[in-house]
Amino acid sequence: MDKVLDALSKAFDFGTTADLLTYDFVQQALIAAAVLGVLAGVLGPLIVSRQWSFAVHGSSELSLTGASAALLAGLAVGVGAILGSVIAAVLFALLGRRARERDSVIGVIMSFGLGLSVLFLWAYPGRTGTSFSLLVGQIVGVGSTGLGLLLGVAVVVLLVLLVVYRPLLFASTDPEGAEARGVPMRALSIVFAVLVGVACALGVQIVGALLVLSLLITPAAAASRVTANPVTATVLSVVFAEVAAVGGILLSLAPGVPVSTFVTTISFVIYLVCRAVGRRTSARVPAAA
Repeated sequence: MDKVLDALSKAFDFGTTADLLTYDFVQQALIAAAVLGVLAGVLGPLIVSRQWSFAVHGSSELSLTGASAALLAGLAVGVGAILGSVIAAVLFALLGRRARERDSVIGVIMSFGLGLSVLFLWAYPGRTGTSFSLLVGQIVGVGSTGLGLLLGVAVVVLLVLLVVYRPLLFASTDPEGAEARGVPMRALSIVFAVLVGVACALGVQIVGALLVLSLLITPAAAASRVTANPVTATVLSVVFAEVAAVGGILLSLAPGVPVSTFVTTISFVIYLVCRAVGRRTSARVPAAA
């Protein structure tokens, strides 16, 4: 407990934080967090409306499978993490099309994928510190190469999302109506799965596979508590994700605590505040009526 209290007191040591901000790896991590905040904030409301939260959890954890496979094969771990997440998300979309089967399908695929990751890590002859950092996140794990990959992939994801956003929003909020109007539901599901898989893999670099939900789900869930407008919810989700991601890194610098600790805490506090505001607003509407 003393160690935790000491870390919390150091989190507001602005002098140490200002000194650490002069390092390149910290600046790169902040840029990566800002980019990820935009990506997570835009995708989050769609994930929540499509009830894909568990799929996000499964995709982020199976990024470890791709990363460990890449590690064993001598390839780039970041690319392997993206491939692992994307393949998992596409399998979730193809095999779990029915809502009543989705959770069980995700559980089956996720358990098999995690079993493979254990095998790959066991077979790897070197140290597995890189794979462990993918579980909990690591601020020094971004680097200039990782930042370039993140920026390039994020631009592609946002451009694709811009093209398919309107039919995807329609299919997410009113699937029966969208299908009746001839919207290509299966194709959209696969495209959306790929976008989510990529976003999960990118989020793993900041908060780790175990806690990527704090950026892709919590800000969007908080925004949905205060507004039903899709555009307003997306804007709020982006703002909340930016505050959590960038703020979490800034607070973690001085004490040296894992970034995910503060990112998840900030996200949770934002959600609680929005939940309280939404409850108060909904209570006022019937009274006014």
